Amino acid sequence: MSASSTAGPIGPPSPRGAPTVVVDVAKDLIRRYPGTLPVHRWRLAARRAPRLPSLARFERQESSAALASWGRRPVASVATIIPTYRRPEKLVAAVESVLAQTVADLVVVVIDDGAGLPSLPADERVFAYSLSRNCGVAGVVRNVAIRASASRYLAFLDDDNVWLPNHLEVALAAHARGAALTYSALDRVLPDGTLRDVLSVPFDRRRLRDEGISDTNTIVVRRLRSVRFSRVPLRHGEYPGEDWELIYRLSRRLRTEHIPVTTARYLVHDDSYFHTVDGLARFDAQRGGLGS
Repeated sequence: MSASSTAGPIGPPSPRGAPTVVVDVAKDLIRRYPGTLPVHRWRLAARRAPRLPSLARFERQESSAALASWGRRPVASVATIIPTYRRPEKLVAAVESVLAQTVADLVVVVIDDGAGLPSLPADERVFAYSLSRNCGVAGVVRNVAIRASASRYLAFLDDDNVWLPNHLEVALAAHARGAALTYSALDRVLPDGTLRDVLSVPFDRRRLRDEGISDTNTIVVRRLRSVRFSRVPLRHGEYPGEDWELIYRLSRRLRTEHIPVTTARYLVHDDSYFHTVDGLARFDAQRGGLGS
C-alpha cells in the first residue's frame, strides 16, 4: 500500500480540532499583546467591580479619621507606608528598620487593618492608626496612609519584612539621577534565617506583562496623584498583586529603574499572606523562577 493511501484524505481539519487551534492562537496573541498578567488582572477587576465604590468611600473616610486622630499631617521627604494586621512583633521590627535608615528625613505611617496596634517605638516620626473595621484589601489600607501623609517620595514596607539601613539612601540617589520609580534587590530569607535566594531582575516592561519582577518592599516612587494602589480585592494566593499592578501602570509614564543592590529582607514563612515556604517554591516554578 502506498504512503499516500495510508495518510488519509487531504482536506480541512476536522471540526473537533478547530477549537483547540483557536484557543492556541488566542493564547499566543494574549502573550504577545497585551500580555498574560494584564488580561488576568482586568478580568479580576471586572468581576469585583461592584465592591470598588464602597471601598473608595471607606478609604476617604478612614484617611480623614486618621488625620483627625493625629492632629497633624505626617510630613517629610519620604513617607514610609506600612500596612499591618495581627503581627505585633514583626511590625515593631519593621518600624525599627525604617527608623534606622541613614536618611533621617522620613515619617513612618502605620495603618492597622482593624485588629489593634501594639506599642511602637517612641519616635515623633511614627504615626499609627487602626481602621474602624477590617477591610481585608491591602491596597485600600496603603492608600489610607498615602492620602493622610505628605512627602516628596513614597516608600512601602510590609509588616513582616525589614529594610537594610541603606535602602532609602540607595533609592534616593537613583531618584536624584532622574528616576521617578525605583525598586532594588531583595533577599528572600527562610524562617531559620538562611538565604533562600535574591530577587533582582532588571526592569523590562515587556517581561512585566508575563511575570512579576519586583516586590512592594523595595519600591520608592515620587509622589504623584496617580500613585494609588488598586482597590481590587484579592483572595489568598491570587496573582498578580497590588505591587505588580502599581509598577505596570506607573511605568508607562515614569522612568523606572532597577537598583541591583540588596536593600531589604523578605521573610518567607507560613503565616505570609502570599508567599509561604512551599507556596513560593510552586509560584517560582510556575513563573520560571526569579532569583538571581
